[in-house]
Amino acid sequence: MSERTNEFDVAETLRRCTDGDHEALHALYRQEGARMLGVVQRIVKERGMAEDIVHDAFLAIWQRADTFDPQKGAARTWIYSIARHLALNAIRRHGRRDDEVEPDTLEQQDMRRPEGQSVDAFDWQTGQRMDECLRELDVERRNCVLQAYVDGLSHAEIAAHTGAPLGTVKAWIKRSLVRLRECLA
Repeated sequence: MSERTNEFDVAETLRRCTDGDHEALHALYRQEGARMLGVVQRIVKERGMAEDIVHDAFLAIWQRADTFDPQKGAARTWIYSIARHLALNAIRRHGRRDDEVEPDTLEQQDMRRPEGQSVDAFDWQTGQRMDECLRELDVERRNCVLQAYVDGLSHAEIAAHTGAPLGTVKAWIKRSLVRLRECLA
C-alpha cells in the first residue's frame, strides 16, 4: 500500500513482480483485472476476446515488469497501455465490424447513469480528477480523446466519425492531452 490509505501501489507491485513475487501479480490482477476487462471489452466488443487479451496483458506485465520506468509515467497507465495495445492489435488482426463502432457521446452516457457516478474506465485512484479534467475540455475534443484512448479508434476513424479533417483531429487530441496532463499535475 502507498502512503495514502486504501490506495493500491501499482508501481511497488510491479517492482515486486520484477523480483519474481507471484503474489504481487495476483494482487495486481485482483485490483485491476475487472476494470481492465471493462476497458478492453469496450475496445474489442467481445467478452471472450477481451478475457483472452486481459490474460495476455497480465502475462506481458509479468514478463516485462522490469521495463517499467516511473520517470516516464504512472504504473497504472503503463499496465493499461499494454492491455490497450493488445486490444488494438487484436482488432487489427480480426478486423472491426462497422456496426459495432458507434461510440456514445459523453452527454449520452451521462443521461444513462445516476448523477455523480463515474465511468468505470476512470474509476481508479485518479479517476475523479481525470473525470473533472475531461469535463474541462470542449465536448468535441473530449469525445476525440475518449474515442482514441477508451474506444481504441484511430485518428482516421475519429475524423470519419466527426467529419473533421484528419489534421484537425490530431491537433485536437494532442492539445487535449497537454491540457489533461497540466490539469492532472
